[in-house]
Amino acid sequence: MSDLLANSRRIVVFGDVVDDVVVVPDGAIRDDTDTPASIRNRAGGSAANAAAWMGSLGASVDFIGLVGADDVARHSALLADSGVTPHLSGHDELPTGAIIVIVAGERRTMLTEKGANAELSPDSVPNRLLAGAAVLHFTGYSVFSQSDQAALRGLLQRASALGVRVSVDPASAGFITDFGVERFLDTIDGAHLFFPNLEEGRVLTGLDDPIEIAERLGERFEIVALTLDTAGVVVAERGMPTTMVAAIPVTVVDPIGAGDAFAAGFLAAWVSGAGAMAAAAAGARAGAIAVATIGGRPRS
Repeated sequence: MSDLLANSRRIVVFGDVVDDVVVVPDGAIRDDTDTPASIRNRAGGSAANAAAWMGSLGASVDFIGLVGADDVARHSALLADSGVTPHLSGHDELPTGAIIVIVAGERRTMLTEKGANAELSPDSVPNRLLAGAAVLHFTGYSVFSQSDQAALRGLLQRASALGVRVSVDPASAGFITDFGVERFLDTIDGAHLFFPNLEEGRVLTGLDDPIEIAERLGERFEIVALTLDTAGVVVAERGMPTTMVAAIPVTVVDPIGAGDAFAAGFLAAWVSGAGAMAAAAAGARAGAIAVATIGGRPRS
């Protein structure tokens, strides 16, 4: 970590911004009639959520994203409220991405419109922001949305050339399957930190056992933190024994953003000098806070 600490502790996050409509039905949804529900509008987007959690935890964060032209000021202010420095561009034709999230206990169903996120290019991340940063973080959604992976591979190469660690949250087991496992792994080749959940880990490796999954992925990435919901986190760090970090017991209100908060807590601690185990514990604490509130971002 000495070379990292000699660098900035700043994190650059690149990726999706959306408007979430979070629906928590009061019981089973009834067809062709009304079902009482709690309905809340929240700012979201996996990458933007992670940035907001990082900022709320005291990290220095720059966020690059694309929204509808009319929403630049609103979403910039929301990110700034969480301590993030926003670098948002506006699309003149496409709207801000939107997701309707239907929450049923610890399960969720999402109806997604990518909107302007589909046009966000990795070339939008300038070297002036990468220079001096500690980490570049993005999610699988930024991989899946690219019709040509050359720009994303170029971003990883630019970051590595500038001494910036690259962190990836794969984000969606279903989209990984659609995209192709080997194609996905090839696209993010050169990343250093990897934050899959158990379902994503199973898809990426074809294995079932969490320890075996983390160690297999650890052959590609320097640090792997495999989240297991209430069972904790498996941490595989190159050259170190694979270890478990316990989850924090909490009543789940809304699982949205738990993985984003975990990655944010991990990275905020890691760039401050924490080892992988301590960083994973910090991520678990952030994740526990996230699932105890409605929406994917910290509440101000």
